[in-house]
Amino acid sequence: MKNIPTIKDIKDLKGKRVILRLDFNVPIKNGKIVETMRIDRALPTVEYLIKKKARVIILSHIGKDASSSLKPIVRYLSRKIKVGFVPDFRTEEARTMVEGLSLGGVVVFENLRLDARETDNDPEFAKYLASFGDIYINDAFAVTHRAHASVVGITKYLPSYIGFLIADEVKHLSLALNPKHPFLFILGGAKFETKMPLLKKFMKRADNIFVGGILANDFIRDAGLEVGTSTVDRYKFNITSLLKKGKIILPTDVVVSDSNHKKGIVKYIDDLSHGDAIVDVGPETIRSLAPILKKAKLIVWNGPLGYYEGGFDKGTIMLLKAIIGTKATSIIGGGDTAVVVEKNGLEKDLSFVSTGGGATLDYLVDGKLPGIEAVLKCKKRK
Repeated sequence: MKNIPTIKDIKDLKGKRVILRLDFNVPIKNGKIVETMRIDRALPTVEYLIKKKARVIILSHIGKDASSSLKPIVRYLSRKIKVGFVPDFRTEEARTMVEGLSLGGVVVFENLRLDARETDNDPEFAKYLASFGDIYINDAFAVTHRAHASVVGITKYLPSYIGFLIADEVKHLSLALNPKHPFLFILGGAKFETKMPLLKKFMKRADNIFVGGILANDFIRDAGLEVGTSTVDRYKFNITSLLKKGKIILPTDVVVSDSNHKKGIVKYIDDLSHGDAIVDVGPETIRSLAPILKKAKLIVWNGPLGYYEGGFDKGTIMLLKAIIGTKATSIIGGGDTAVVVEKNGLEKDLSFVSTGGGATLDYLVDGKLPGIEAVLKCKKRK
């Protein structure tokens, strides 16, 4: 990708009102943040702007609609920096708080999805958001695949740049676009319709592709084997031709559970019965990957290997630890896989863990994202 204008390209930030789009859409249970990686990874950009004495207005969404609040995130941030909060950015209070920001001051606006015009990429709403600032910085990688007002529309009204987080994402994910070999690609999770373009793309780039998760169930079913009551994709794809190319590796053993997903036993894939539900890959499968892992120079992984929400994450953890023991550069896709990584404290031992879910998938397929393209095309920079 072309050189993207970054925060480092801004010559003078002192006193400037900087609209900073971040992604604080993190899981929250009982008012407490479950996973903080996206917040923590955005902090270097915030701290840089504070040091440069900018006046920072943070925009983010949380949840799918207006029902969720950023208040728990603001509480978390307040342990690290001094930060104000605007409960409704559509009021005069928002304007007053921004005008009253001191040099190095920070304020967070409430959930952008309070206003439906955000996801509609409404030009007037984008212009309204832009009216609070002098400069726009996008550092919300996980939402940069969305053509929303605060991601794409706003770049038409302000000089626009990317922050440290997005620059880091592009640097690492781009390694998969022109990979070193041997290159192992690992694909898990579900939603075959969203993963199929990625699978087809990496059939050309990767030396081996290991498929796990619900995606593997589809391959096993397509091979004519029993999958019992396992979750499979409702879409039908012609994946037999992909298997014939000889690059795809499937599980040889799996963990199956009872109808309540409360316990699991290991079975070979050709020994499954009608009542079995596949919930994870088996240990023999992970061990069989050792020779490929040892030779690999690059490993890219997207999607967990099992039903981790139900506690079936042993296969994913076992493979993560096996990767850590190699000399390969390891790039772990965000979303659910990142949650398992953070939960088990493995992030520091891996080369890179992406903060994106759908954004990571889209970038790996196309090498570009709407939010980044909008910054590149911005005509407001001098």
